[in-house]
Amino acid sequence: MTLAEYHTLRPVSTPAGRLFTKPGVRGAADPAYDLLARSLEAYGERALDLNPGAGRVTLALLGQGLQVRAVETSRAALRCLEASFGRAVEVVCGLPWEVEPGWADLVALVLPAHRGSRYVELSLLGAARALRPGGRLYLAGSKERGFESYFRLAQAMLGYGLLLKREGPLRAAVLEKEHPPPPLPAPWQSFTARVRGRTLRFAHLPGVFSAGKLDAGSALLLAHLPEEGLGRVLDLGAGYGALSLPLVGQAEALTLLEDDWPSVLSAQENLGEQACVLHSDVDEALTPQARFTTIVSNPPFHVGGTVVLESAAAFIEAAYARLERGGKFYLVANRFLPYEPLLLERFGRVRTLAEEGYKVLLAQRTG
Repeated sequence: MTLAEYHTLRPVSTPAGRLFTKPGVRGAADPAYDLLARSLEAYGERALDLNPGAGRVTLALLGQGLQVRAVETSRAALRCLEASFGRAVEVVCGLPWEVEPGWADLVALVLPAHRGSRYVELSLLGAARALRPGGRLYLAGSKERGFESYFRLAQAMLGYGLLLKREGPLRAAVLEKEHPPPPLPAPWQSFTARVRGRTLRFAHLPGVFSAGKLDAGSALLLAHLPEEGLGRVLDLGAGYGALSLPLVGQAEALTLLEDDWPSVLSAQENLGEQACVLHSDVDEALTPQARFTTIVSNPPFHVGGTVVLESAAAFIEAAYARLERGGKFYLVANRFLPYEPLLLERFGRVRTLAEEGYKVLLAQRTG
């Protein structure tokens, strides 16, 4: 797949109408989204979709004649939502727990269980706060990923709840807001790590990759980066800045690209004015002319909890396109992920710098 093909939005047909999707976007073929879309019934006038992805549930809400707001964190998904709905839906980049209190008559939420319990809890609290008294929350998820415990938590926040449908491990339910929800706790957390001879503090929001600790893959990559000659550095899929913060003072300039909004906010908190942090679907936020001396990446291989390699393949294509001649691309990955053939096809040569649970690969642009 070429980078242009990765970035191309593709129309797909659903029972409720057409949507646009692309690689790297969750929800287009997820049965939990389909179940929730089929379980919804119109209530009131204003509806909020707090985990829309490609927009399957958003489309169902719109088809019920409701005024719809979709709050999304993924830049790739935001591109699809904007293309699918135009002005018919208010598409918002934001955090699910920072929505306007009391705005919605109805909230829909496919539980983002792959992001961890704290993120789900804050999402449920955001849903409870967004509902007016008497409003309804529609939930869907899998019992294999904690649906029953999250349903009980939602009942404690809101009140009465009813299980609507069971389809295999999937569940859909509706709850009614009978009492005020508890207050919103402070979402920020932090930790320290010793990296490249310095003790650094990393702040982060819930749900980001490797929350609470520096992941072993990033630590291994940092241990095999040179301390000089990095030049202009691009961090592809930067997360909260685990690879970039240790390079402050060693790189001429730092640019971070990240698809996930909580991660973008975390990286901005960590690096401040020491770097340029952009909300980006792979390299889509860069100007066409942008080129770099060094590119580092710990690429994602999950979309909504499912192993998908298309995004990582797009990272490799973007790294080749964005490197200056002689520039180097450092990538860390799980040992089982087959990135070497992709790097060989694009760069012509790949070196393994380390293989200790993870592997650090190096490719250089010569042409």
